Amino acid sequence: MDQLIEFASNNMLLAGIWAALVAMLIFSYISAWTSPVKEVNTHEATLLINKQDAIVLDTRPQKDYKAGHILSARQLKPEEIREKDFKKLEKSKDKPIIVVCAMGNSARGIASSMAKAGFSEVCVLKGGMNAWQSASLPVSK
Repeated sequence: MDQLIEFASNNMLLAGIWAALVAMLIFSYISAWTSPVKEVNTHEATLLINKQDAIVLDTRPQKDYKAGHILSARQLKPEEIREKDFKKLEKSKDKPIIVVCAMGNSARGIASSMAKAGFSEVCVLKGGMNAWQSASLPVSK
């Protein structure tokens, strides 16, 4: 323990960076755990789609969407995302909604905005379309 304290006092910058990384790691776990938006894997997503008639929203650019998307996925246009315009989904507020992006990173912010707008069951596909295609699941063009 004495060596750890001595190292930290001799290397304040490294110790500070290490403490910040640990704090960010803890924060990311806590925020994901307490968030109203949950991540689902490809198996859970297919169950939601097949059993609960979940709506899939693809947030990728038009070019990527046309290259291949999940069967029956709807595309959210960039201006709808930017303006947080979810009017066309008003009738589906109580249905499960799966938000999909390329890798699962940008979808979380959109899903959070939807949860704040009153959508009760919003989730994000973990790994996005990359995970879907890696699992060799069907894609529509």
